[in-house]
Amino acid sequence: MVIEAKDKKDRDIHAMIELISVSKSYGKEEILHSVTLTAQEGKTTILLGQSGCGKSTILRMIIGIVKPDAGRILVNRTDMARTDILEMRRNIGYVLQDGGLFPHMTGRRNVSFMAEYLHWDPDRINKRVDLLSSLANLQPGILDRYPSQLSGGQKQRVSLMRALMLDPGVLLFDEPLTALDPIIRHDLQRDLRELFTKLNKTVLLVTHDIWEAAYLGDRIILMNDGAIEQEGVFDDLADRPRTSFVARFINAQTRTANRKKVE
Repeated sequence: MVIEAKDKKDRDIHAMIELISVSKSYGKEEILHSVTLTAQEGKTTILLGQSGCGKSTILRMIIGIVKPDAGRILVNRTDMARTDILEMRRNIGYVLQDGGLFPHMTGRRNVSFMAEYLHWDPDRINKRVDLLSSLANLQPGILDRYPSQLSGGQKQRVSLMRALMLDPGVLLFDEPLTALDPIIRHDLQRDLRELFTKLNKTVLLVTHDIWEAAYLGDRIILMNDGAIEQEGVFDDLADRPRTSFVARFINAQTRTANRKKVE
């Protein structure tokens, strides 16, 4: 995979997602320590870090599944604590690691059920599903299968279609490619990057893979133990690490990648 760190200017683009001094604890364990971050409109922002560093918790708070103990979360300048969460979720697409598809529904029903709930015209639904099938590089006939009949890559493409069905302004991805085979993962990385560029959505994507972050991200936020260690483009982290943790994180993944090449 060719690594290309995107370095686009962020000026004059407003923050679509803002976390302001957000903290979260479970019992005595503090998961997030007064985190402040932004995801800019039309950009792909990567939350990078080891398991347990709090990056997935951030997504769950943005979508309203988890409430922060302190701080504010704004989506498109709207305070999530002062709005109708269910209404706001219609402008946020959410893709889980395993796809999160309903097992008793076909792929097509998984994609269309929210539009049906909102009483979209059937012709409008069919046209939207056909368009998304093309964007996700998924043959329409596959949508007639149930999740148990789909491969891992197909599940993720259906999940992506579902997230895009209502044409949301924000897309949240929680390690969507981690469990996939290398070739399937490579193909989906390529398709996702093309899709992000084409649709101009605000994307916040969680991963623990620095190379995936570099390939997909306009901006990378590296987290450690519930706090932000460093943020910037890939070259900032790789060539100008601000802490010893950043240097160790980059070096460890580089050594792992080089070892796999030898094997």
